[in-house]
Amino acid sequence: MKYYVGIDLGGTNIAVGVVNEEYEIVGRGKLKTNVPRPAEEIVDDMVKATHLALENAGVTMDQIEWIGIGSPGIANKATGVLEFSGNLDFYNVPLVGMMEDRVHKKVYLENDANAAAYAEILAGSAKGCRDAIVITLGTGVGSGIIIDGKIYSGFNYAGAELGHMGIVYGGRDCTCGRKGCFEAYCSATGLINITKDHMKKNPDSKLWELAEGDIEKVNGRIPYDGMRLGDKAATEAVDEYVNYMAYGLASCINIFQPEILCIGGGISKEGETLLAPLREKIAKEDFNKDPNKRTKLVAAKLGNDAGIIGSAFLGNLA
Repeated sequence: MKYYVGIDLGGTNIAVGVVNEEYEIVGRGKLKTNVPRPAEEIVDDMVKATHLALENAGVTMDQIEWIGIGSPGIANKATGVLEFSGNLDFYNVPLVGMMEDRVHKKVYLENDANAAAYAEILAGSAKGCRDAIVITLGTGVGSGIIIDGKIYSGFNYAGAELGHMGIVYGGRDCTCGRKGCFEAYCSATGLINITKDHMKKNPDSKLWELAEGDIEKVNGRIPYDGMRLGDKAATEAVDEYVNYMAYGLASCINIFQPEILCIGGGISKEGETLLAPLREKIAKEDFNKDPNKRTKLVAAKLGNDAGIIGSAFLGNLA
């Protein structure tokens, strides 16, 4: 049995897994990232978390084929330099070299959303597909594009940022500095902001009760819970959210026409309550009119493990 190490380097946690050749995580290690702090300290903790995972797996470093790192930001896989990551407060950090100096193993680097997308074609909802898009709906919108089995990241490794595709000219402010981005409307944050707008217009809505009377307690689950209770404002909020989502996803499909588009993140747990109306709306805007050749819209399968599994197998793409 061969073993690989995948590191999901996030702004909150350093999550490490030892993964076998059947894409199973057999040992884990996790430490807080504790940003901002020097890159040297974070890399030291990446090594510590790796050794924790190895110990939990009962595997030695000598048995590991290689180590892969999935990181937020612009990850230059050719040079091994994390050129920029706002989440980590990193700028031009030679992450691969720093790790290799410490672990004496080959190390590979990729953007975290790209690594997660790669995992879905290896062992998740897109298994067996050559062309896929994976979109994760969290605080922001993460995305990865797989073309002919390979990660697409653009000539400068900053590509595949579908969350920053404009869908409303002059619309809501986005964290990237633009206005009207897909992320500003379709992330969990976007859903929360849409829900708050409807609550302000409807002081008698059950949404207020679900939020315990505090608009700042609204989360991505509350509008769906309100909709299930038959609340008009909640239903309108969800409909507005789904309309924006379908509009953006149809654009992604029309550009790439992937075999499959996977939706991950907390909101994806709504399952068919989210996906069924999306499919109906997207079908009306899909440039491809042949229903037998239509992109499949499904929930992502691997959840929080996708970043670890995808990172662990980055060596296959080298």
